[in-house]
Amino acid sequence: MSDRPIDGPGRSDSATLADSATLADSATLLDRARSGDRSALARLLSLVERGGDGARSVARIVHPCAGSAHTVGITGAPGAGKSTLTSALTTVVRSRGDRLGILAVDPSSPFSGGAILGDRVRMADHTLDDGVYIRSMATRGHLGGLTLATPEAVRVLDAVGFAWVVVETVGVGQVEVEIAGAADTTVVVVNPGWGDAVQANKAGLMEIGDVFVINKADRPGSADTRRDLEAMLSMRRLSMRQPSMGRLASTVPIVETVATDGTGAEELWAAIEAHRATATASGELERRRVARSEDELREVVVARLRERALDRCSGERWTAALDQIRRREADPWAVVDELLD
Repeated sequence: MSDRPIDGPGRSDSATLADSATLADSATLLDRARSGDRSALARLLSLVERGGDGARSVARIVHPCAGSAHTVGITGAPGAGKSTLTSALTTVVRSRGDRLGILAVDPSSPFSGGAILGDRVRMADHTLDDGVYIRSMATRGHLGGLTLATPEAVRVLDAVGFAWVVVETVGVGQVEVEIAGAADTTVVVVNPGWGDAVQANKAGLMEIGDVFVINKADRPGSADTRRDLEAMLSMRRLSMRQPSMGRLASTVPIVETVATDGTGAEELWAAIEAHRATATASGELERRRVARSEDELREVVVARLRERALDRCSGERWTAALDQIRRREADPWAVVDELLD
């Protein structure tokens, strides 16, 4: 690993020493987390969520160690039973001896900015299991429900040794399709009587699912929901592929579950494993991961440029720019070009 400062040339020796110390701390935390220290793992994830130099040091340490875990995204409308279903799947995974990390993206508290922790309440049966780690992550106002810290948190869990990482979204309508770009396998959860098929297509749900789940299948309308899904998926198969998403559009399984008592959880996990095998053999999994890396790199570039741009939004030049706009001497675009030049 290079000792060159993250922010490039021009930084002071003290800043370089601070970077080295931060990297050493992150490496120590990673070693402790790999040895089973859950408080060290929690600290690593907190650094990632907080951002800044701490998050960058964690990224440099864990990136070479990650790449083995399979990421499963679970999405769907609020109230679909995603958390309860995740809990049922966790029981299945643990019965097979695999370790599982869960990132439950919750709405941010309007007071503290933290996650509301509703998912942890529904997964309480697994909180004392050393083979399961559950972390609630706040959306922090990010529309898609997936914060920019989520991909890095997945890598932390991967580097620590979790074979599977489940990312459960907050479920916010159209923008929940964002999970498709962050997961190796995307599971879409719907309920009987889920509503207008046109709205479902508008939300993009039909385009992103690798596995569809009709949860609460013991309720009336389950058969109608299956027919609706099958009809819409048959239209999707006409193209045989979704070029924009890189999704294979062949046979997509529909699994019926009752998450509250675990009915269908075994079948759902079998469908997830089957998708992993098919995607790996076809090369689709590698294509998705390459696309994901490209998207994340673009997001990081935008975030860093935004930080540097905001540094210009103060001081005498900023005040002078505002005066220019107020006096109609220049338009905002011209002023911004001057500020960033």
